[in-house]
Amino acid sequence: EVQLVESGGGLVQAGGSLTLSCAASGFTWDDYAIGWFRQAPGKEREGVSCIRRYDYSTYYADSVKGRFTISSDNANNTVYLQMNSLKPEDTAVYYCAADKGYYCSGYGLAATISHWRDFGSWGQGTQVTVSS
Repeated sequence: EVQLVESGGGLVQAGGSLTLSCAASGFTWDDYAIGWFRQAPGKEREGVSCIRRYDYSTYYADSVKGRFTISSDNANNTVYLQMNSLKPEDTAVYYCAADKGYYCSGYGLAATISHWRDFGSWGQGTQVTVSS
């Protein structure tokens, strides 16, 4: 059984930084990707970034490009999301999820989020709050 555990959320002032971690276990297949998603109160869940485990290809939503960096430590089965220059609009619950690598591609997470939601494995989420 695939298990994902997020950590690293918290309260930070605008302009600050946080690093989220996603510890993954239970995979029996290698061609998967890890994605970070977020959901703010009253809003739909949106894709933030993803990375394919097998070739380290990455994707970023336009809203975080240049500020967030995703990376994977395959030896420790952990994916990180380094978040810099945080803004109040980044406030949300952040989730990591796993799905087939095909769904982390240039099509963007907005195009594939339904597959992640319906067929992916999800963590429990971690709260990120950015104060102004």
